[in-house]
Amino acid sequence: MEVMEKRSVLLSGHATSVALEKDFWRVLEHVATRRGMTMAALIGTIDRQRDTANLTSALRCFALAEALTGRGS
Repeated sequence: MEVMEKRSVLLSGHATSVALEKDFWRVLEHVATRRGMTMAALIGTIDRQRDTANLTSALRCFALAEALTGRGS
């Protein structure tokens, strides 16, 4: 069983924390680096574009899409 890693993120001026498995964080870090963005900027973009009420779920779906196709939703 993989341990969850919790990180704090500032979104629209509000602090929130997100817990994801390390593999998801690794994919998100890779995407942010490839796009020349900070993790906060990438997460903010995903947050603004999500169509689900749950940020953690949106981050997982984005990371999965990136891992499978090379591009997030």
